[in-house]
Amino acid sequence: MTEVLFYHLQNMTVERVLPPLLEKSLERGWRVAIQAGSDERVDVLDGHLWTYREESFLPHGTFRDSDAAGQPVVLVIDESNPNAAHVRFIVDVAGLPRDCDSYERVVLVFNGDDDEALGAARAAWSDGKARGYTTTYWQADERGRWQQRG
Repeated sequence: MTEVLFYHLQNMTVERVLPPLLEKSLERGWRVAIQAGSDERVDVLDGHLWTYREESFLPHGTFRDSDAAGQPVVLVIDESNPNAAHVRFIVDVAGLPRDCDSYERVVLVFNGDDDEALGAARAAWSDGKARGYTTTYWQADERGRWQQRG
């Protein structure tokens, strides 16, 4: 059964939060699709994943790459799943994908200070519950460690 996780960001950016979550997914042997809201956002995240830390990088590609199907992590702008990912991260305002059942996990990362993102996350929470998914809500504590809430 698909798990749906909600990561509520406050005083932190997707660029800071996403790489460690992706590293944990790769450690588990999962392939990942990251759904962004635009071509420009894909470009920003693509550059960031190569350079976020001097001593390492996250192997990845974008939906535009001819070898996207072979990449462990692929950035997309729609609900496509070119690399048969086990986990889907949604980093911009969007609901749950239609093919949610095809993933082990769907992770919505949203900005809690953005009313539109907060509204979309609430709607996705309700949708996930209605579809019978296990849903969990995560928020960082004052030290930046993720804590499960509610």
